[in-house]
Amino acid sequence: MTPQRFKALRLLAGDPAPVRQLCELTPDELSPGEVLIEVAYSSINYKDALASRGLNGIVRAWPRIGGIDLSGTVLESSDPRFAPGDEVVVHGFGIGVDHDGGHAQMARVSADWAMRIPEGLGLFDAAVIGAAGYTAGYSLHLMELNGLAPAQGPVLVTGATGGVASIAIDMLARRGFRVTAMSGKADAADYLRSLGAAEVIGRLAAQAQPRPLEKGQWAGAVDSVGGETLAWLTRTMLPGGVIAAFGNAGGAALNTTVLPFILRGVSLLGINANSPMPLREAVWRKIAGDYRPAHLHAIANVIGLEELPAWLDRTLEGQARGRTVIDMRR
Repeated sequence: MTPQRFKALRLLAGDPAPVRQLCELTPDELSPGEVLIEVAYSSINYKDALASRGLNGIVRAWPRIGGIDLSGTVLESSDPRFAPGDEVVVHGFGIGVDHDGGHAQMARVSADWAMRIPEGLGLFDAAVIGAAGYTAGYSLHLMELNGLAPAQGPVLVTGATGGVASIAIDMLARRGFRVTAMSGKADAADYLRSLGAAEVIGRLAAQAQPRPLEKGQWAGAVDSVGGETLAWLTRTMLPGGVIAAFGNAGGAALNTTVLPFILRGVSLLGINANSPMPLREAVWRKIAGDYRPAHLHAIANVIGLEELPAWLDRTLEGQARGRTVIDMRR
């Protein structure tokens, strides 16, 4: 039987920042859609933390329930593709941004956005993976399609304690790659090695006049930083190296030259994780199979809904590590 009321963290219009309200709602107050889901888990992504403070114009219409991913069980569906009891994962497609998202005990979404959780993964696994793990899996998928293989050399993962990067390290190590993790957090080395990193290095020092090409070190790189870090990566890739870029924590500008691309054949892959459903399903099957992370419980920090406001702030301040997962049944 569908519950008549449920708990949610709702973002209300405010000046200068949105007001966060832990409240009870009814299903009729959710955004429209064909599939009503009892949310088991959601998570905190950096985008959620920005949205909760009204930053970067991410949310433009209020009120809004944040949370760009969720896993849960179908309660009702007017679309024949889903039936009560189906376990699904949802991420992207505007949830938590222009459509109510996962930071609630119930969610209503379009049937086109929901995906059955692949065999071998449970609700908790799907939530720890979520949007971040999909981004990591999609990056690895494209990098391998572009020729990356363990025998070619080490792979560098930047912003290594973040959610995407943590899962990327785990996936890469499982696939047999030698992984180097880059992090500015001195106390993170043991954590990163436990996920499979063979080496941990600090953030690079800024160079006043960098050379167009430097010593080649990396066969691949997974970059969540952008800016000067991404520019440095282009200069330090081995011939035929592949970079997957999906973040701009270090800045959106990219100051580089064409030389890495025309002299070393470096490939720079832009990762937009809001993929169409057929591609999404294919990558999730890999995540449930050959890419499956081995350390999801180590990567996850599990909290309750009432702890969510404080953890949104911690995420924005760079104090969170790995994936922060909200257990809606706590």
